[in-house]
Amino acid sequence: MKKLFKLIFVFFAICSFQTFSQGSPDYTNGIKIKFDENSKKYIRILSWAQVQAIYSDNVIATSAKTNFNLRRARVLLYSQITNKFLILTHFGLNNLSAKNLTPFGKENSSQLFFHDVWVQYDLSEHHTVGGGLHYFNGISRLNNQGTLNMLTLDNNRQSAPTIGLSDQFARHIGIFFKGNFDKLQYRFAINDAIVNGLDARTPVNNGESVYGGARLLGTRDAGKVFAGYFDYHFLDQESNFLPFKIGTYLGEKEIFNLGFGFFLHPKGAVVADGLGNLSAEDVSIFAFDAFYDAPLSDNGSTITVYAVYQNNDYGRNYLYNAYGTGSMVYAHLGYTIAGDKLKTRYQPYISYASNSYDATLNLRNVFGIGANAYFSGHNSKLTLEYHNEKFGVSKTNTLTLQAMIYL
Repeated sequence: MKKLFKLIFVFFAICSFQTFSQGSPDYTNGIKIKFDENSKKYIRILSWAQVQAIYSDNVIATSAKTNFNLRRARVLLYSQITNKFLILTHFGLNNLSAKNLTPFGKENSSQLFFHDVWVQYDLSEHHTVGGGLHYFNGISRLNNQGTLNMLTLDNNRQSAPTIGLSDQFARHIGIFFKGNFDKLQYRFAINDAIVNGLDARTPVNNGESVYGGARLLGTRDAGKVFAGYFDYHFLDQESNFLPFKIGTYLGEKEIFNLGFGFFLHPKGAVVADGLGNLSAEDVSIFAFDAFYDAPLSDNGSTITVYAVYQNNDYGRNYLYNAYGTGSMVYAHLGYTIAGDKLKTRYQPYISYASNSYDATLNLRNVFGIGANAYFSGHNSKLTLEYHNEKFGVSKTNTLTLQAMIYL
């Protein structure tokens, strides 16, 4: 046993620690284990956790208004045997709380599952093909958002408009292509649609559409989805090595991008006529967005601005939970207060979204205001956010404190 521990110690002693996150001046994070001298063969290991205390005024009478939540606990590994091949594995859990804990951590609980497992091959210096359970999504920057470096507490919910309807937690199984033509980056994917999606309803005669084409019509006719996102980088170029888009660089880059994206699911929705006969309707979603993130001075102040217009068509008068046929505008603005980069930095922000639906005259309006306290960039930070959502007669006020550690 002692020999084994010595071998493990020596093994990790030869590992090099490389920077992966943004804005961490006093910490080089992640383990990169090199298998050759020129770093073409390696495995990289990342881990992070987000723990929350949440107060909400919109709960049932028998529920506590303050609860604790393990928002995310993840491990990500990727490796190359040459600089042309890559395999990535990403697993973890989401939203573990007293409501879904089980006595032994299994049996219908919200425990570990694979978020991503894909392989890829570089066709050339600027173009790559891959396949598996992947996150190369379409629609918008926020639908490709990473969870390690968001500006706001969490992603805008309606910016991920296919979660659970056609995919598994924003991931599809399929093939993807990614790359760039000079300053224009692209990602495009052909995927299978999930069969057992969240929308398990039966279409009502002459009623609204149901997102259940693969389930109700079969995968031969309704089993494929197509997605893409294209963004032009006017200033500094962002990496597209991995699919996860950065929320804020904390002054490390000067970014200005304009993007366009889409999602298409032919025959993805189903409607019933007056006799109960089923017919298909296509699902289509597209968006235009803009992202600006830059330092304002040499003393540490930065600005982050994002805005998107998104049009959602799930079929006739579709409205199910957070999803609905209609349109959305969303924006957020963040400002990093000037200060010593080696000390705690503060970043207040605001966000606003307005969602309209064909099925109702009511708007879903969502407002957020909060602040990040960075102790070591995104590697160690606290976020406090007030969140207000109004939809018809429903109103929810939420106050969340989140602690995040990323290694």
